[in-house]
Amino acid sequence: MSKYKMHVLVCGGTGCRSSASDSLLENLKTEVEERNLEGEVQVLMTGCFGFCEKGPIVKIMPDNTFYTQVKPEDAREIIKEHIIKGRKVIRLLYENPETSEHITDSEKMGFYRKQIRIALRNCGFINPENIDEYISRDGYMALGKALTELTPESTIDIVKKSGLRGRGGAGFPTGLKWEFTSKSPGPEKYVVCNADEGDPGAFMDRSILEGDPHSVIESMAICGYCTSSNKGLVYIRAEYPLAIERLRIAIGQAREYGLLGENIFGTNFSFDIDLRYGAGAFVCGEETALIHSMEGQRGEPTVKPPFPSVAGYLAKPTTVNNVETYANIPPILLKEPGGFQQSEPKNRKVPKYSPWQEKSIMLD
Repeated sequence: MSKYKMHVLVCGGTGCRSSASDSLLENLKTEVEERNLEGEVQVLMTGCFGFCEKGPIVKIMPDNTFYTQVKPEDAREIIKEHIIKGRKVIRLLYENPETSEHITDSEKMGFYRKQIRIALRNCGFINPENIDEYISRDGYMALGKALTELTPESTIDIVKKSGLRGRGGAGFPTGLKWEFTSKSPGPEKYVVCNADEGDPGAFMDRSILEGDPHSVIESMAICGYCTSSNKGLVYIRAEYPLAIERLRIAIGQAREYGLLGENIFGTNFSFDIDLRYGAGAFVCGEETALIHSMEGQRGEPTVKPPFPSVAGYLAKPTTVNNVETYANIPPILLKEPGGFQQSEPKNRKVPKYSPWQEKSIMLD
């Protein structure tokens, strides 16, 4: 990004695409080309900015100008006025509903001001279909650190100390779940990502997969290293075509760069990922029902024990985590546990488990 003087970031999430942000993106590129600005201005598709109510969103960097409800026909005015003349297009700026004031910087908007983005740290900043942009924001550094500097046990210990709990709903300690699988005997183990997201109106997993798929791929590989697993499976609902497309692209790029496959980072650790598709059944968000669905059986929960960490996919030890849970792993390894804990809201309420519950509850 340092090659360009200005960057025009266009939301490429499902919400904005349904409001013609793809046409807006093409119009902006055309305007830049017609004015011979390709060497100075980069027009970039990103993941979801999170403010879907006001989409399509266009953000201008480095001044962080935030335009809302932008239409394809607004492209000419944005390039002519803002990029060339340096004058903001006032009518496209966000208007504070309480004061009617136009706000130019998203960091001063009430919606974003109190947010500390961890799982969504790259959404709205990078092109999710370009692995180089993920790498430029410390992508795959956590995997490299785990494989070259840490043991599986010490990596699990960092995750445990971070206090990360499953973000799928039950809040079970993530590091403890990984530890259970790592201690389960067996030459064949699996890492599963629960991307079914069957809750009505819940799209946080979709936003991550559409805007930052490499964060999930990297974290699944880290989990595989910690649990002695060489195979990962993403169970994703077929109603998420854009998330599926970007996940496929990301997996292909990671394989091409040697970040998936054999001997990752020159070590003896090998790991690869495949996709499995769900049909939108709400119950398949539960890990045992999800596993049965992946096996081609009826998606029904089963009584536990045995837990998936002991007997999961194909009766092999299996770690099942939610998309958002995985997305938090790289910052934890790079910041160490204390940094992640400081980023967490201090008033977050999490379930308290007794020692016997820690051993018997294996939900995510």
